[in-house]
Amino acid sequence: MTAAPRISFEFFPPQSLDASFRLWDTVQTLAPLNPGFVSVTYGAGGTTRALTHEAVETIHRHYGLNVAAHLTCVNASRAETLEIADAYAKAGVTEIVALRGDPPKGQGAFSAHPEGFANACELIEALAETGQFHLRVGAYPDPHPEAADSTADVDWLKRKVEAGAGSAITQFFFEAETFFRFRDRCEKAGIDVPIIPGILPIENWKGVRKFAQRCGTHVPAWIDEAFATAERDGRADLLATALATELCTELLEGGVEDLHFYTLNKPHLSRDICHALGVQPKATLEKVA
Repeated sequence: MTAAPRISFEFFPPQSLDASFRLWDTVQTLAPLNPGFVSVTYGAGGTTRALTHEAVETIHRHYGLNVAAHLTCVNASRAETLEIADAYAKAGVTEIVALRGDPPKGQGAFSAHPEGFANACELIEALAETGQFHLRVGAYPDPHPEAADSTADVDWLKRKVEAGAGSAITQFFFEAETFFRFRDRCEKAGIDVPIIPGILPIENWKGVRKFAQRCGTHVPAWIDEAFATAERDGRADLLATALATELCTELLEGGVEDLHFYTLNKPHLSRDICHALGVQPKATLEKVA
């Protein structure tokens, strides 16, 4: 039997009162599983910058979790971006997920701020020079929609590592072999930092399928067929838990030790999957004073 994995979770910053309740319920539900870190995202175009900062500080201060704050290049100058990073450091945050970021909805392709970072590598290099953070970055087992060719995603990850990244978190995928092929290509290219698989529990298949198409994630036909049957029988949640648990088990059997769950602030599937993998609560969560 494989050992229980080290785990981490991604949260969204809330944009309404109801969303705030969902976020804190998610934190309360998942924090007892003792994640190695949790990350808090930016919205497209940096639209949740202030909300992200507030959520990061609150989770770090009141729940005692190691928080990795997302930071992007979108709609901000270099000075503004580094000012945000400095504020994180002063708040005791020591990890950043450094990303180029998605443009605002309707804008089309990414366009750098006139005084901003042109890409993730420039951002990573500047953050690395501060010496204040462990830097995590994104990686793409399936080709990124903007990838020029089949080698581009590995080449970009290598550049990010050379710029100062200490680990990578992948976009979600549906089959373990997708990750293993990508990991092998990265090792062949000399990339030696940890690459953590990103796992997306399927709360709503239609929504996840649309998201996968936007991200360039390959959708196997058998998953379509499985959810069509499960939804007809009222067993979609059961199928989602089983598929994610099987995927994680295959990854662990293939040598993976860390898993990162995209919770979408809906914690129960992630919690159930972690329990199935042998990850048990360490103690009842108590807020830090």
